[in-house]
Amino acid sequence: MTSKDDLVWPYENWPAIRFKDGLNIGSKGGHGRIRYTIVQFIEGEYIKFQFTKPKGFNGTHELRINTINDSCTEITHKINTKTTFKASLLWVFVIRWLHDALIEEAFDKVENHFTTQAKVSKYNPWVRFLREAYKRQSFQTKKHA
Repeated sequence: MTSKDDLVWPYENWPAIRFKDGLNIGSKGGHGRIRYTIVQFIEGEYIKFQFTKPKGFNGTHELRINTINDSCTEITHKINTKTTFKASLLWVFVIRWLHDALIEEAFDKVENHFTTQAKVSKYNPWVRFLREAYKRQSFQTKKHA
């Protein structure tokens, strides 16, 4: 769940991630137009989500934190999904770009917590265009709802 104390989720620039019943197996939620159900969860170590939206994404998305030693930790991120043709096009031209920018910013946020030289993610022109289009679409949807 996104909060102002969140050390991973880049809530400053992306839609908040929320789950109806908190971080518990079976809880439904997501961020923006991406929806999930939590299917596995070990606090501080691992979370696995089952996609429920967008349509055509049939699979899972997971994050894992592995302690390597006292001063080294590995964060892994994995998507394992089969997509319909339409979903594949959506992934290639839209979602992948936004997803990769969000993950890069999340990982930068984690790293910045442990260093004095802050990293700042810079978006390429396509990501900037998609983010602005998304913001306009989201605003119009809310305005007319």
